[in-house]
Amino acid sequence: MMSFKDREEGFERKFAHDEELRFRAMARRNKLLGLWAAEKLGKNGDDADAYAREVVASDFEEAGDHDVFRKIRKDFDAGGVAQSDHQIRRTMEELLATAVAQIEAS
Repeated sequence: MMSFKDREEGFERKFAHDEELRFRAMARRNKLLGLWAAEKLGKNGDDADAYAREVVASDFEEAGDHDVFRKIRKDFDAGGVAQSDHQIRRTMEELLATAVAQIEAS
């Protein structure tokens, strides 16, 4: 029979594992989002990769998705890209699902 301590350690390991997967999924989503936005902004090659890294880095400004969304929104407005807030957020959700699937497949 498992002791309470064993169960507690098991829950802690699962929590740590789940948090690591969540972090990896969000980072991958942000990279995919950055590449998507770069394409909309007319960037390609190294410029697109550099922009994707900027998007990933923007996620460390505050908790949640607001910082990433604001960066994309600001850059789209400055670049004259016609995408609604809803379209950007929907793409963020779709790319998160893609990122999770990619991580689970690897």
